[in-house]
Amino acid sequence: MDLLNTLVDKGLRRELPTREEALAVLATSDDELLDVVAAAGKVRRQWFGRRVKLNYLVNLKSGLCPEDCSYCSQRLGSKAGILKYTWLKPEEASKAAAAGVAGGAKRVCLVASGRGPTDRDVDRVTKTIEAIKEENEGVEVCACLGLLSDGQADRLRSAGADAYNHNLNTSEETYGAITTTHTYADRVETVRQAQTAGLSACSGLIAGMGESDADLVDVVYALRDLDPDSVPVNFLIPFEGTPLAKEWNLTPQRCLRILAMVRFVCPDVEVRLAGGREVHLRSMQPLALHLVNSIFLGDYLTSEGQAGQADLDMIADAGFEVEGAGTTTLPRHRADALAGDCGSTSAEPAGCGAQGSSGCGSHAAGGGCGPCGGHEERERAAAGEEGVPAARTEPNGAARTDLVAVRRRGAGTDLAPNA
Repeated sequence: MDLLNTLVDKGLRRELPTREEALAVLATSDDELLDVVAAAGKVRRQWFGRRVKLNYLVNLKSGLCPEDCSYCSQRLGSKAGILKYTWLKPEEASKAAAAGVAGGAKRVCLVASGRGPTDRDVDRVTKTIEAIKEENEGVEVCACLGLLSDGQADRLRSAGADAYNHNLNTSEETYGAITTTHTYADRVETVRQAQTAGLSACSGLIAGMGESDADLVDVVYALRDLDPDSVPVNFLIPFEGTPLAKEWNLTPQRCLRILAMVRFVCPDVEVRLAGGREVHLRSMQPLALHLVNSIFLGDYLTSEGQAGQADLDMIADAGFEVEGAGTTTLPRHRADALAGDCGSTSAEPAGCGAQGSSGCGSHAAGGGCGPCGGHEERERAAAGEEGVPAARTEPNGAARTDLVAVRRRGAGTDLAPNA
């Protein structure tokens, strides 16, 4: 296909595709799918070889969020039967993080539900970061605490945080249909604050909420302009008891096309396969490793993933290798830009394909890392009410609710974590 040859050439040169080319990837047929995966795989291998970075989530505070994010099982008023608990103690969080590191995780993502942290919350998290760093030499720590206030990103950076996650989730045009208690602009501003503080920015999306191809391309191009170092791609987990419980719109094939499109638009960025991969990719997960270079190990915030050992076996069986702690994830040009040289001018075009003008230190756990944050509950009924996309079933007619398992182990429980 001329389209794929063009996209490969652009990806190897870090040249960004056009919107029309990105839309064309999403419009390819199932007969062309393996060709699409192979083409995007060439770009992935150019910048990341056959390495897979492992990340591990620790949910510091679960549930009881005052936001109305339709996709979130932790939203206030959610009827999903998830774990609900207040802040873990630093030693508890450090113990949970150690399990992930022992399983091969290079980065620990610390997530807390809520609109955003108070200064006291930041104090708690800084103590947790210090405890984790003390017990696990060389581990990266990404914080994901919601919307940041002035100075909070600097405090997290001083405490040893390496990155901050805050996902854009969907396009600006449709954002108000998903969340009403904060704005798309609020999310952009938080990512920029993290970058300005020298934190590696992590920001991604959620697919499968009833969005159009144009919405998907819009949010990925917005991420390109924001220029994070890491882009987590989540696939909606339709929890019973949330407004989007009936949104079963994804097939494994569509998930792979979305991942390929993200890779072409963001060729040299850490693209992370995040929440919902087991639910929607199912037996085709190994193919996704040819597109992404990063995954979450084990469980997510409120749902269970496949066994940690199964993740490791999948990586090995597919011919990939777990990225070691001593290996730099990002390509040299991005790693150098992140390490210093704030304020330098670049001849490269801005966006995911190159370090641009969005600030020094740009870097998702969203994905998994991606709490919602807001201050008032606005219960929205099921599909069809104003502001909520109409519910649909998966194209093959099967809503695989049997694949959605609420997390009952690890952080916040007395049971061993899955790592």
